Amino acid sequence: MSSSLDLITALKAELKAAQLTYADLADALGMSESSIKRMFAKADMPLSRIDDVLRVLKLDFADLARRIAEAQPLREELTLEQERAVVADRKLLLMAICVLSLWSVEQIVATYRIEPAECEAYLKVLDRLGIVEQRDATRYRLKLAKTFRWRPDGPVMGFFRAQVVDDYFAGGFDGANETLMLVHGQVAPAAARGFVERLQRIGQDLAQQHLADQRLDAGERQPVTLLVGLRAWWFAALLELRR
Repeated sequence: MSSSLDLITALKAELKAAQLTYADLADALGMSESSIKRMFAKADMPLSRIDDVLRVLKLDFADLARRIAEAQPLREELTLEQERAVVADRKLLLMAICVLSLWSVEQIVATYRIEPAECEAYLKVLDRLGIVEQRDATRYRLKLAKTFRWRPDGPVMGFFRAQVVDDYFAGGFDGANETLMLVHGQVAPAAARGFVERLQRIGQDLAQQHLADQRLDAGERQPVTLLVGLRAWWFAALLELRR
């Protein structure tokens, strides 16, 4: 489906959600209903007219673009080859993490020692890997689902186990809005599956909140990292005490 058709399809969906007919829209825009129908049928609408429709819907273009992006089929996992490519270059891995957090190029350059030209080059690589769709030098669309996860035994998680886990757990987890829990128990397999599903939903909730809070200024947000795990496990150092 082309971008123009995506826009028209999204506008139709928004009109339906707002319970507005073509006649209502024609009235609001001072046009004939037949002109409105023809415009939508041919998917031929200049940007100025799209802005007019969005004003009637009380939406801005960024809202519409987000809804279009959310309607596209998105990747939930990368291939092994794609992950190997990402983890082979430390700056590329950093860029991948940043785009997963929907950082702008301006934010990345201001925060890390990466020049604008490097950002553009790395965005091109991420585009080739299917992680983003690069719109221009500084704009991109993320092509990963909210439920995206690195492969459990893949190269990226291997890097994090070797390089990041110790650093993460070195903190005291005693700051504002921080917590660390270790809960051990024995439950039925069905109950364990239920806990896994609930924990996955918490991760999705955090991802959705992250997207929703993009409208806030940077100073109104704080970086957080949720690390969730549940497995059948005995602590190796205590195994010698088992009967």
